[in-house]
Amino acid sequence: MLQSQILQLRKEYAQASLEITDVSENPIQQFKSWFDQAMKSGIIEPYAMNISTVDNENRPSSRIVLLRDVNENGFVFYTNYLSRKAKQINERNFGAINFFWPELERQVRIEGELEKVSTKVSDEYFALRPRGSQIGAWASPQSTKIESREILEQNEKDYTEKFQNLPVPRPEHWGGYLLKPDYFEFWQGRENRLHDRVSYEKKEDNWKIFRLAP
Repeated sequence: MLQSQILQLRKEYAQASLEITDVSENPIQQFKSWFDQAMKSGIIEPYAMNISTVDNENRPSSRIVLLRDVNENGFVFYTNYLSRKAKQINERNFGAINFFWPELERQVRIEGELEKVSTKVSDEYFALRPRGSQIGAWASPQSTKIESREILEQNEKDYTEKFQNLPVPRPEHWGGYLLKPDYFEFWQGRENRLHDRVSYEKKEDNWKIFRLAP
């Protein structure tokens, strides 16, 4: 029954097209243009992105994180440095991120090398977080097994009391990563599954642009 329901799900894409002549020579500028359109379109959390990493046994893992900066160097997100994703990044420091904006019938795939941002950048971002999120970074032993939610709630209470009337410092085990891109793909949905795919590949500090078949 479920399979038949899934097979009946079908959506045609017909909002827009994408040609090589339409895009910027710089893929980060192209991303910023599309991201700005996603922000203005009213999409809920357009900055949510899937990031995939691989461990030392070549086993992939993916999860949704939030984009917190994009600049000429790449894409920044923040996490616990003791988490599963961070351990995988330490083992294999390459990753892939994916933005999917179904309201615009678009997705963007980005691949590259991952590295930690500076402590200064992490400190500055942490200071901007809501206080509850700052406490949460201390309270959660991210990705480790816990007996119950009560443990988290007790940790939250303990750290709230510890930092009462004080600025919450950034934990050393929490900070940012930068994905330095060497590959982009901009995907625009089209009718009959003949989607437009325009990709960029970095070759000796230059970006080569090409079209992919759907």
